[in-house]
Amino acid sequence: IRATGLDARIGQECEIVDRASGGRVKAQVVGFQDGAAILTPLTRLEGLSIDAEVLAGSRRSEIGVGDGLLGRVLDAHGEPLDGLGPIAGPLRPQAVYGEAPNPLARSPIDSVFATGVRSVDTMLTTGEGQRVGVFAMAGGGKSTLLGMFARHAQADVNVIALIGERGREVREFLDDCLGPEGLARSVVIVSTSDRPAMERVRAAHVATAIAEGFRARGLKVMLQMDSVTRFARA
Repeated sequence: IRATGLDARIGQECEIVDRASGGRVKAQVVGFQDGAAILTPLTRLEGLSIDAEVLAGSRRSEIGVGDGLLGRVLDAHGEPLDGLGPIAGPLRPQAVYGEAPNPLARSPIDSVFATGVRSVDTMLTTGEGQRVGVFAMAGGGKSTLLGMFARHAQADVNVIALIGERGREVREFLDDCLGPEGLARSVVIVSTSDRPAMERVRAAHVATAIAEGFRARGLKVMLQMDSVTRFARA
C-alpha cells in the first residue's frame, strides 16, 4: 500500500482507517518511493478504499510482558486468541524489534540444560543459551518432541511461536502435544498460514521479545519456533 502525506519512519506501525466501510487495517512502514510511504499490511485488507486515512502509530513497537501471559494463546499483536478475556496485568513494555546483545557480553555456554527427554539429554546434551534445530520429514514427530520439551524441560517459562501452521495443526499441538501441564507455564504465539506474510514475520519477533522480557527478570526461558522455515518463507 502507498500512502501520501504521512510523517512516518521505516519500521513504524500505522493504522489504515476506512470511515465509510468501518474497515481498520494495521500496517508497517517498509520503505519510501516518490514521496510516498510504502506500507505492508499486518492484517487482511478487505474493506479498504482509495480514500482510507492512514494514522501513524508509535514509533517504537512494543509488547507487554508479565505473568498474565502464562497459559495464554496470543496472535502476532499480543491479542488473545483463546477466548479467555483480556490479559491480566501488570505488563512491562518490551521492544518487539530489539537490538542483538553485544557478542562479548553473552554468557558462555557452560551449564547443561535438561530437556527432560532422556535420549536427548544422554546423547545430544544441550547447554543453557544454546540454539538447537530439529529437522525431520512431515509426520516425523517434531511437534510431539517440542511438546515433550515444553512439559518436562527445566525452564521457568516456555515461549512457543507457531508460524505458518494450518489451523487444525495449532489445535492439535495445544491439545495433544502441549496439554494443560505444558500450557500452564507457556506463552503461545500463533500466526497461521492464512495470515499475511508480515504478520507471520512479526509473530516470530513478538515471541522473541516476550522471551527476552522474561529473561530480563532473571527467569530461565526456553524459546521454541515451529517453524523457522515458514518464518524464512514469510
